[in-house]
Amino acid sequence: MVNDIFLLKKKNLFYQNKRFKFTLFFSPIIVIPSVLVVLSSFLIQSVQRQFTRTDAINHFVFGCLGYLIAILISYIPLQRIKSYVIPAYFLSLLCLSLLYLFGISVYGAQRWLSFGLFTFQPSEIAKLSTLLILALVLDKNNIQSIKDLFLPFVLAIIPWTLIFFQPDLGTSLVLIFLFFVMIYWAQAPVEWILIVFLSIGTAIFSALSTYINFVWIPFIGFLAYKSFKNKKIFTILTVFVHTLIANLTPFLWDVGLKDYQKNRLILFLDPSKAPFDGGYHLIQSKIAIGSGGFFGTGFLNGKLTNLKFIPEQHTDFIFSALGEELGFVGSCLVVSLFLFLIIKLINIAKNARSDFESLVVIGIASIFLFQIIINIYMTVGLGPVTGIPLPFMSYGRTSLIINFICIGLALSTLKRSRSLRS
Repeated sequence: MVNDIFLLKKKNLFYQNKRFKFTLFFSPIIVIPSVLVVLSSFLIQSVQRQFTRTDAINHFVFGCLGYLIAILISYIPLQRIKSYVIPAYFLSLLCLSLLYLFGISVYGAQRWLSFGLFTFQPSEIAKLSTLLILALVLDKNNIQSIKDLFLPFVLAIIPWTLIFFQPDLGTSLVLIFLFFVMIYWAQAPVEWILIVFLSIGTAIFSALSTYINFVWIPFIGFLAYKSFKNKKIFTILTVFVHTLIANLTPFLWDVGLKDYQKNRLILFLDPSKAPFDGGYHLIQSKIAIGSGGFFGTGFLNGKLTNLKFIPEQHTDFIFSALGEELGFVGSCLVVSLFLFLIIKLINIAKNARSDFESLVVIGIASIFLFQIIINIYMTVGLGPVTGIPLPFMSYGRTSLIINFICIGLALSTLKRSRSLRS
């Protein structure tokens, strides 16, 4: 009798697990990206309006391939990939280095490597490899002192430097945001993160007026004095680092950025100063979104989209096509889908069975969140044009596959989540 009850429970558990694995294929974190890919494929077709062009078909096909890859990865426990993280990280650094010798240059930036018919963007791979190496290091080493931040910082700054000087400002900003979120999730004191984060203010003030930093840097030093136990040492170190940043910023501005990138960072405040140059994208994007009204002009009926007023609209400016043809309602629906996806990823990170899995998923959520916010802000004129794609919607085969790999890692964590196994 006892054996019969045990076998019955085991049989029920087997069917529950089997049903869970089946329903996982239709989890919101895989369904939402798939819906966005399908919607974007139609928008890309509307942007191009030429059936001889294959970008819309490519986007859909690579989206389907990405879906299958995500499902396959979901069967692999994240603990098993730990041994491959370090080789993958150094391989991504090698690819980034090869860009400077063999990279394909487009619009003044060397961002693509080509091996015959196969072309890919190493910076997209570097985002994932940097995320994984940071998760691996932060999982093994708790942040209890300032020296615990040294290794994560070095591991993040190397790919950041290689990406920044391609130049690829957008992806380099993604890595900065990723680093801050992951050390915060690893329970680094908020004061430390704030002092490091405020270095952005130091860089901006050094570009605007060096006199501001005479007040700003001592203020940061005062925060360090209040935040650290070894007050004198870390106050001096903080002031030194921020002073170094203030002096290096003009050099990075002159050497690290192309003229068109400088114009993008400046002209978003007033794009009308260069309506046919650096401000053209922003002006036309805002007009397109505004012309969509509440319900939009309808699929294939966007005038600015059809007449190609916005260059490369199928990549970084796909949201302007969405705003014009599906209007405020369609835009809000897409933003809601993105928001729901981010919330689900954060919940998965909270309920992960290990710190490594939790760090990986929160890193994925941070990458998606930053790209979504910056891209939408960019297309509506609230931020500069930085070349950051909209996840699952902007055309780009490498980024689309990498995004689905990230979804697969999140699915794998969800399968083994404490909330589902407790």
